Amino acid sequence: MPTGIVGEFLELKEGTDADVLAMQCGDFYEFFADDAELVADELDLTVSQKSSHGSSYPMAGVPLSELTPYLKALVERGYRVAVADQYETDDGGHAREVTRVVTPGTLLETSDADARYLATVVRGGEGGGSGIDDGSTGSDDGPYGVAFADVTTGRFLATTVDDRGDLRAELYRFDPAEVLPGPDLRNDDAFLASVREDLSGSVSVFDAEAFAPGRAAHAVREQFGAETADSVGLGSGSATRAAGAALAYVAETGAGVLASMTRLTTYGASDHVELDATTQRNLELTETMRGETDGSLYDAVDHTVTAAGGRLLREWLTRPKRDRDELDRRLDAVESLASAALARDRLRETLGDAYDLERLAARTTSGSAGARELSSVRDTLGLLPALAEAVEGTELADSPVVEVLGRPDRDRARNLHGELEEALAADPPKTKTEGGLFRKGYDAELDELIERHEAAAEWLDTLAEREKRDHGLSHVTVDRNKTDGYYIQVGKSVADGVPDHYREIKTLKNSKRFVTDELEEREREVLRLEEARGELEYELFEALRERVAEAVTLLQDVGRAFAELDALASLATHAAGNDWTRPTLSDSRALSIEAGRHPVVERTTDFVPNDLELDAERGFLIVTGPNMSGKSTYMRQAALIQLLAQTGSFVPARAAEVGLVDGIYTRVGALDELAQGRSTFMVEMQELSNILHSATEESLVILDEVGRGTATYDGISIAWAATEYLHNEVRARTLFATHYHELTTLADHLPRVENVHVAVDERDGDVTFLRTIRDGPTNRSYGVHVADIAGVPGPVVDRAGRVLDRLREEKAIEAKGGSRQGTGGDGTRQAVFDLSTGSFAGAEGGERGARNGDEEESPATGSEGTPVSEGSSDERAAALETPEDGLDAETRAVIEELTDVDVVETAPVELLSRVKEWQDRLE
Repeated sequence: MPTGIVGEFLELKEGTDADVLAMQCGDFYEFFADDAELVADELDLTVSQKSSHGSSYPMAGVPLSELTPYLKALVERGYRVAVADQYETDDGGHAREVTRVVTPGTLLETSDADARYLATVVRGGEGGGSGIDDGSTGSDDGPYGVAFADVTTGRFLATTVDDRGDLRAELYRFDPAEVLPGPDLRNDDAFLASVREDLSGSVSVFDAEAFAPGRAAHAVREQFGAETADSVGLGSGSATRAAGAALAYVAETGAGVLASMTRLTTYGASDHVELDATTQRNLELTETMRGETDGSLYDAVDHTVTAAGGRLLREWLTRPKRDRDELDRRLDAVESLASAALARDRLRETLGDAYDLERLAARTTSGSAGARELSSVRDTLGLLPALAEAVEGTELADSPVVEVLGRPDRDRARNLHGELEEALAADPPKTKTEGGLFRKGYDAELDELIERHEAAAEWLDTLAEREKRDHGLSHVTVDRNKTDGYYIQVGKSVADGVPDHYREIKTLKNSKRFVTDELEEREREVLRLEEARGELEYELFEALRERVAEAVTLLQDVGRAFAELDALASLATHAAGNDWTRPTLSDSRALSIEAGRHPVVERTTDFVPNDLELDAERGFLIVTGPNMSGKSTYMRQAALIQLLAQTGSFVPARAAEVGLVDGIYTRVGALDELAQGRSTFMVEMQELSNILHSATEESLVILDEVGRGTATYDGISIAWAATEYLHNEVRARTLFATHYHELTTLADHLPRVENVHVAVDERDGDVTFLRTIRDGPTNRSYGVHVADIAGVPGPVVDRAGRVLDRLREEKAIEAKGGSRQGTGGDGTRQAVFDLSTGSFAGAEGGERGARNGDEEESPATGSEGTPVSEGSSDERAAALETPEDGLDAETRAVIEELTDVDVVETAPVELLSRVKEWQDRLE
């Protein structure tokens, strides 16, 4: 291994598991060898060469003060970056040590307003297991312990989920930047595949011992208090293992933010609405199916003016509540804010000046906050009185807004604000070493040093004028640089006339530089004063920052209150501007919507409102109608109205009564996931399986087609059975859109099933989708019309229309063929699709005599030249009933019934029953 700087770098790199090492060398952070080439490619840095004992190594670097943006860029690309800082040794030399490892989940210096979570996941029962990796992958069964830590805000949550589906939903909801699987999951290919499929974050491996029950429980007790885990219901099982490992990881990476993690929050299924990962994606809560924020529900209702408010609103939308009291409190606040426009605008204008206190608190406790950050804390705390004033004497004075503002300790906030106001300069410098951090009068000793320094600086500032006056010199300047220190510079034309006590130190092209004994003494005095002032300001600043860090809980309380006000005001602003109404929450099983609209679609189109009625007696709606007519929009708007109501928001409707649900489950169109070995139909069936296993009587289920990815009768059978199971066993409130019109007959047999359809106006061959929902079924899907709208070539559309007409008339369909090699000549081969047999006939028959005209009107011929399956079912039955057929009367009767049956219109269960009857009779 090389020695010197490069050797030290490589030795430090070998001692860490980071991908990249940034090592401080004076005023730069340097990268060497492979790391230099990596960061040069990723960050477009220039690579030079560093020689070390006969070898040359690539080298790249960034200035000390500019590491943060480069560090952020590397970490957001998924790299773990170790930072080695330089310190002085006792012998006056320099050495370096790794002070922190920055990972995707522990990046503190982020400009992104979104939360940035680190997630830890373990599998096991409440006993927790040993936590030691035995090489086995274990079972897919839960429960799973999961913890989420946001180092940028100090937020820390932990819970236990029952199964893999719930775990996937939680990970998708929080979208962590980094996931640490426990030792029993790190070799679980299915788990790792789902993480990579659903999330944009990275997966890291951490010390298995950190997940051990005893060590993890100790870490939780040390961080949050001996009784906290039990008092908040965390217990001692898998959730504690996950929480302890997360704390250990944050500590080991050296982020320095453990002090900001003051609250351990636990939660369970009983306090929120279950939204699995598929439902969150299908409803496009925070991003569209294409992965874009624009067009999502969050994008539609987000009018927040602070980063923290936006994060909280996003959390509310992805984690709706089941707590009726909390929802009523939010709705009361939104109603008050929506009706008090002037007060709301004033409140939002004041909030717009607030900085992100939760993140500032984390920066303060980590020791990375500078004077600018502390001044931001000061300015934000100073907004509390202004916000209270914006509420007093308005319609908001008796609203929950007052309660939100009253949560933080106002006296402590006022005192801390006063101290920061008294201490910090109005506009402090960006760095702590520039001076000018404090106001005059804050510290007497500092004031004296500043006064002496200013006097010495004034003597230097006026020296040039005195030298000109006292010695009759012209072209005289006094300046300072690192090489020469302070000097007197005189033009060459008058340099020979300088006084004898001037000592020349440098000759330039047009001037000479001199020093004097007095100037050198003044320089030493200025340097001593600057050093003393810098040290004292640093000490004062560290002490001030420490006092602010001790108030981390206060800062978090104020920050969360501001975030909640911002989120509530955002919902009120959207409600007031878009004619949304307050929903009536009930304990019934009702979802009654009058003139409901889709909260996103209504922003971009003239929307046709529709009613919806679901209750205990009318709990399952089968929705039929044409493609592109609005069935999916109708169902999704119902789910979104339910979700918004349980967020505490107004809803896009003239009126709405919403019975609270415990979960919302959706199954809509899916894409092939061939990389995971799953076809569209497999994905569809897995989503259906999750719904049938997870939904309860208190759930809302949205099914947008089931069974379309397989053979028609298979699909109908699955959809039929699923409908019966949801109706009879699960009893969830359900909306089921389907093109299987056979399902509409279930409304005659299942008491809670009703049919509704999207109305269509068809006149003189023109079709108009009215996008209005009406009771009753429809029997047409207008697929050919949709194909025409989509731009399918005219001949295809025309041919499809003729085929459709033949199908409706129960007539045979000829397959139009072209010339084929080996058939001889250019004759057209014809085959006839026989509806009675479900197969083509006559494929091997002779050539048709007539090749032009309407083939459907010509008799179809079989291999013997006789007509095959032409005409109505009665005609076909008569053709079979010949004296020479040798069939008895019973067999001929069965054949007649078989030929008369309408396969398309007969319900599958009835059809199967009749087939069984025919079999028995034929036997």
